[in-house]
Amino acid sequence: MSPDPSSRCSFAADSAAKEQRNGCALVTGASRGIGAATAWELAGRGWPVRVNFREDEEGARAVVARIEAAGGVAEACRGDVADVADVRGLLEPGEHGPVLVLVNNAGLRLDGLSPQLDDEQWQRVIDVNLGGSFRTIREALPAMLRARFGRIVNVASIVGLKANAGQANYAASKAGAIGLTKTVAVEVARRGVTVNAVAPGLIETALTAGLDGTLAEAIPARRVGRPEEVAACIGFLVSEEAAYVTGTTLTVDGGLSA
Repeated sequence: MSPDPSSRCSFAADSAAKEQRNGCALVTGASRGIGAATAWELAGRGWPVRVNFREDEEGARAVVARIEAAGGVAEACRGDVADVADVRGLLEPGEHGPVLVLVNNAGLRLDGLSPQLDDEQWQRVIDVNLGGSFRTIREALPAMLRARFGRIVNVASIVGLKANAGQANYAASKAGAIGLTKTVAVEVARRGVTVNAVAPGLIETALTAGLDGTLAEAIPARRVGRPEEVAACIGFLVSEEAAYVTGTTLTVDGGLSA
């Protein structure tokens, strides 16, 4: 579910909380779901947002239009996070300065029991979910280190913390993202750059559309989550109030992993 602009017709009321830094935010995989909700959240916090997409240009432009209608600044940016040249293009400084907030949300699922997964299914998921995060972080860090400010949030999954049969490739990529988060966090903490992860549980998105509807019964909250609930947590992690929070993983799962 994408953010509903009617629920918040203008960002003007949030001016007191707007960031005043010379830079912008990049959200990968932001044409729908958690990415779209995160782009909306960051725009409301005053960040010009690069709304990344690989194929869904129509969805990305719709996210941009909603943000602009509410008084925010956004642009749609095509790019595949599995492609080094595309990643470099996404991270190039532009009209609003360098990327100082990076949210790695682009993700892919190609499920199957381990004996059934072929090399292509394994490698593609690793390349997008884990390799994509590494590439964007590598390209984003020099500008953040020069600015002595940066916020990186990797969208992992509780599957990276808790086993789920049929998702060996996805689980490995998300567990890797958590390890990447912790390692980069300690490397750059002294330069004012924080690196954190969020680990959503079952969230109402296209990525989870096909999963068994009875799964919600296993969640203590007895419901699936909404993209904007994950986005709100990401919003906190990129805020000034979270400047002393780094190297951690925030689960957003209605108590599923408790």
